Amino acid sequence: MSSRLECEFFLLRYVPDPVRNEFVHVGVILRETAGGVPAVRFTSDWKRVRCLDPEADVGMLEGLESELRRRFEQEPDGNLMHVLEDSFSNSVQMTRAKAYLAESVPAGIDELMRMYVEPPKRERVSRLSGRAAIQAQMRTEFERAGVWDLLRKRIAAAEYTRPGDPLRIDLGYRPNGVIRMFQAVSMDAGVEMAKVLAFSAPGLIAGVERVEKAKLELTAVVEPLRQGLEIREKGLRDADSEADSEQVEQYRFAVETMEEHRIRVMTTADLERMAETARRELRV
Repeated sequence: MSSRLECEFFLLRYVPDPVRNEFVHVGVILRETAGGVPAVRFTSDWKRVRCLDPEADVGMLEGLESELRRRFEQEPDGNLMHVLEDSFSNSVQMTRAKAYLAESVPAGIDELMRMYVEPPKRERVSRLSGRAAIQAQMRTEFERAGVWDLLRKRIAAAEYTRPGDPLRIDLGYRPNGVIRMFQAVSMDAGVEMAKVLAFSAPGLIAGVERVEKAKLELTAVVEPLRQGLEIREKGLRDADSEADSEQVEQYRFAVETMEEHRIRVMTTADLERMAETARRELRV
């Protein structure tokens, strides 16, 4: 036990209505008591926040994580409460410090997130499916590459199309004369999400060229086509073959539809390479 680091941690709460004082834990700050740059991490699953407050500005909360990390690096010995108050409103509040012994700061923040912020494992397995699962994988790989805080999040398509457009693009960045955007598109429940993105792509591409004077490379990140379906499609039939064949056809339809509208389609298996490209282009 003596080899553990003496630390203190703070929980970050989203409090939409201070009068009612209802809250959801959304993040953790952890730092060594001896000093050093505090570590901060927010949840990547905002369902409980939206359950408490359907109008929650998730983009603001995601931006707060990056802003806090930047401020902590600039002011490692600064007053954490003042940094939080300077960054955003009272909708995000910080608890008092609690002592904690950690094997390391990264391991400690992982454990604290599991204990206080993230849903239990069984709940997360059921929740993180479809688009949410792809988004979680995107975050993991871009964080691993060290570029997560440099990316724009939840980019409003209305900035480039027209007012009222509800579409938001998950991630984006601008290397040189091109803008790269990434959208998680799940086909677990059908092809509607792919069709929406394909419908929106021409206006978004034209709007980026008009507003940013840059070309847009729009990438849809999808689940890989399951190997079992591919095998059956090649001729190994069983009781489920007809349903599987229909799913394969829908998957191919979705991919081809997006590609026809100038959307690059990649799978989650490509995320590590995509994140590494971002690291090189952003010179991290």
